[in-house]
Amino acid sequence: MGPIITALVLLISSFSIWFGVAEAKETRPNILLIVADDLGYSDIGSFGGEIATPTLDKLAKEGLQLTNFHVLPSCSPTRSVLMSGMDNHQAGMGTMGEFKTPEMESHPGYVGYLNLEVAALPEVLNASGYHTYMAGKWHLGHEKNTRPHARGFEETFALLPGGGSHWSDMKPLSPSQTMAYSRNGKPVESLPDDFYSTTYYTDVLLKFIDQNKEDGKPFFAYLSYTAPHDPLHAPKEYIEKYKGKYDVGWDVLRENRLQSLKDLGIIHKDAKPFPRLASVKSWNEMSAEERAEAARDMEVYAAMVDYMDEQIKRVFDYLKEIGQYDNTMILFFSDNGANGHLPTAYPGQTEEYLNSFDNSLENRGLPNSYIDAGPGWSQASMSPSRMFKAFTSEGGIRTPMLVKLPGKTTHAGTMNHSFFHVRDIMPTILDFAGVTHSEQFDGRKVRLMQGRSVLDLFEGKVATPYAEASQVGYELFGLKAYFVGDWKILQMPKPFGTGEWELFDLKQDPAELNDLSEQHPEKRQEMIARWDQYKIDNAILDISLDLSK
Repeated sequence: MGPIITALVLLISSFSIWFGVAEAKETRPNILLIVADDLGYSDIGSFGGEIATPTLDKLAKEGLQLTNFHVLPSCSPTRSVLMSGMDNHQAGMGTMGEFKTPEMESHPGYVGYLNLEVAALPEVLNASGYHTYMAGKWHLGHEKNTRPHARGFEETFALLPGGGSHWSDMKPLSPSQTMAYSRNGKPVESLPDDFYSTTYYTDVLLKFIDQNKEDGKPFFAYLSYTAPHDPLHAPKEYIEKYKGKYDVGWDVLRENRLQSLKDLGIIHKDAKPFPRLASVKSWNEMSAEERAEAARDMEVYAAMVDYMDEQIKRVFDYLKEIGQYDNTMILFFSDNGANGHLPTAYPGQTEEYLNSFDNSLENRGLPNSYIDAGPGWSQASMSPSRMFKAFTSEGGIRTPMLVKLPGKTTHAGTMNHSFFHVRDIMPTILDFAGVTHSEQFDGRKVRLMQGRSVLDLFEGKVATPYAEASQVGYELFGLKAYFVGDWKILQMPKPFGTGEWELFDLKQDPAELNDLSEQHPEKRQEMIARWDQYKIDNAILDISLDLSK
């Protein structure tokens, strides 16, 4: 072979290798994780809601709708499990940071931030060659070494606490809290005048993806909206879109949502709903002024969800524009059930602070207002479930879940009713990305994940996940639960429960109305024993909080 021919062969080989590497980089999949904040189970259209959510409804048709997905009862504990694949006590969030008590101070499971004993999802993905981007709510640590930029996200715009104003005024949930934003670990002193949380989080995430779109590396993008967390705020034109929609009241809405869930086959056709709480007035018993204000509050809530759906469409459209939509795993869910608590429940809250806002009918949902959905609408959003956010009953921990894998799948548009838990999300993402997780990370020893991959379920290869996927324990604020298949034990203090362990068959009784302890005493004892072992395994303290506010 002559020198010229040899050189040509080597050149062709080099091009082949180069193009092969480039192709491999281009086809390595992206991951887009979208989390809503306090979104109710039946709020989006594919789960029976009347709110306009065409983007998410289309995602459900393109992917898989999971109707039996469970999270933690509140924001930051769910996010700690999501980011670690571990029980919340193992990840440092045995309680929310805002609710730490003196007796928790010396216990590592209750530090109130995502601890360093776990390897965070973005840390692991970034170390394996993924770009890692985050926009929105973090709620897993305020200090410099616990902010998202320190935990593996290379580009961040993060709201560090649990919530606050959605406008540029940065008004907190209570006067004792601070509305703190961080950009790549550094404090953000002020926001643009036209800031609205849902818009801005979407804007910055798209910028993060766009700036590296040509380098061939895949991305993990965490879009962590604060909608529809209170205070309820939305652009005026979106609020007007729902004017009069909720004049029928929460009793009718709850029944309508229940029937829609039955019609869709999401719940049993004979399922009974948990009754309206005694503390919530019947809509017909309310004054005209009370009904007008309450209806407006739900109009704002619906507007927030509607607007969020439109912003998600912007992300999808952009991914299609750059040719990455069909190369991206997309996951969407809510961090807990709808929030039925009043603003007075926030630590450090004062009547003076709440009275400083303009909550006139005309200003509700606009800047300088502070309104909430309250228990009436939240029970409707969580129908047929018992209670709502902060409770280990189904109303606090069951949320809508949508998953779409790259390309078209044979099971697109189908529902799966298998139980699985947020602890399985990180292992599944790592499995999908072909990334391993070990006990050593970045020079420190970390805990192996308790969750396991359910990728075969997402891919439609199996009808149910691994056998132990439904064996999950709960404890938060002293409220407890344990699952095995369709069986669940639940212990909540009076007046929310009996104070004793109750036993339910969730397939027949999703509202947790019929305690089967007397009919199945052996099953009850077996599951209590499982919870006792769960308590030992996860170093859970005997602490409870007053949730009656």
